[in-house]
Amino acid sequence: MDNDWKKRLGVVYSTNPDFNFTNEDEVQEEATLPPEKQKLIVGIDRRNRGGKTVTLVSGFVGTAADLAELGRTLKVKCGVGGSAKDGEITIQGDLRDKVTALLQSMGYVKAKRGN
Repeated sequence: MDNDWKKRLGVVYSTNPDFNFTNEDEVQEEATLPPEKQKLIVGIDRRNRGGKTVTLVSGFVGTAADLAELGRTLKVKCGVGGSAKDGEITIQGDLRDKVTALLQSMGYVKAKRGN
């Protein structure tokens, strides 16, 4: 992993023997906020999905692992499929009321129903 030359294309190397290359493209994940401080918005989306309706939970601040875990919990409790990526949780179907109630029962008191 330390010798990945594709990430170093276009880099001018130093003659300093103590120089250590660091990649600035690596994004540090934010620490996950506690549930009571999360401001989640539960909305509905029909765009670019072939006419299918999905419920979107947006506004999550935290690591990708915590987002995936919350998404997995919501999918299991709703009994449907979906995904969790790019800071959003996608739940198949129009389940805004149920997802909002589940989030509030899990401690996300600032979870609001969107459109």
